[in-house]
Amino acid sequence: MSDRPEWLKVRVPTPAAAERMRVVRKVLAEHGLTTICQGAVCPNAVGCWSAGTATFMILGDVCTRACRFCAVKTGNPEGALDRGEPARLASAVRDLGLRHVVLTSVDRDDLPDGGAAAFAEAVLEIKRASPESVIELLLPDFSGDPRSLLRVMASEADILGHNLETVERLTPALRDRRASYAQSLDVLDFLRSGARGRAIKSGLMLGLGERRSEVRDALEDLREAGTTWVTIGQYLPPTPSSAVLRRYVSPEEFREIETEAREIGFSWVIAGPLVRSSYHAQVVYGAR
Repeated sequence: MSDRPEWLKVRVPTPAAAERMRVVRKVLAEHGLTTICQGAVCPNAVGCWSAGTATFMILGDVCTRACRFCAVKTGNPEGALDRGEPARLASAVRDLGLRHVVLTSVDRDDLPDGGAAAFAEAVLEIKRASPESVIELLLPDFSGDPRSLLRVMASEADILGHNLETVERLTPALRDRRASYAQSLDVLDFLRSGARGRAIKSGLMLGLGERRSEVRDALEDLREAGTTWVTIGQYLPPTPSSAVLRRYVSPEEFREIETEAREIGFSWVIAGPLVRSSYHAQVVYGAR
């Protein structure tokens, strides 16, 4: 693809924002933690960190799956668990005064519960250390295991999410063979069944070769599965060997898709070139 268009270029941070980033990095290093904001080189890191939001990746940095749009290392962690991670995570959230915390993880097919217990423990520790913090979970599919899903649903997490990622036709070519389109919809439907009024959230990436009609189909499938919030953003290859970027989607087209999603029935939608799963998370939660 040619050079990125102007609408995908991020402004240089202000001195105040740069200082906030320095503080966040220092605290993360002290507690031995990683945010997906750093790992994915997210273009919104400055804005999110300045607004008191951070997305933490728990359960290590080695994924048992190999999706073609992701830069996370693939391998077999062989059951390794950092038992002290939840407590350190809670301390970092408290020390940084975070108002909105997003927890996500690599896939851990090597663990009997896929890592569900670690999510539940992390939520418990954060709520103890920082009761006012809103906690959003961006979950793996746990291979569709209802026991694992029930474990995280029983936690005090405020928002439950799982990304569909792409349209049905492209899923086999882009996602690991263990991550199917139907399974993701089943996971969202299961989360809906025990939501107890909590938002169910998902996300899509565009620019991978999907057709506009397929995007609408995916949005309709998400609503039917009980998804209430959706984010729609531009795919950008994280490495030269990642899935090929087919096109840049214009801001105008994103606005059209956002309108379409609202018409389908989502209670909250945000679509745009720089949108990522946790984009403006704290704003929408506070505006419910």
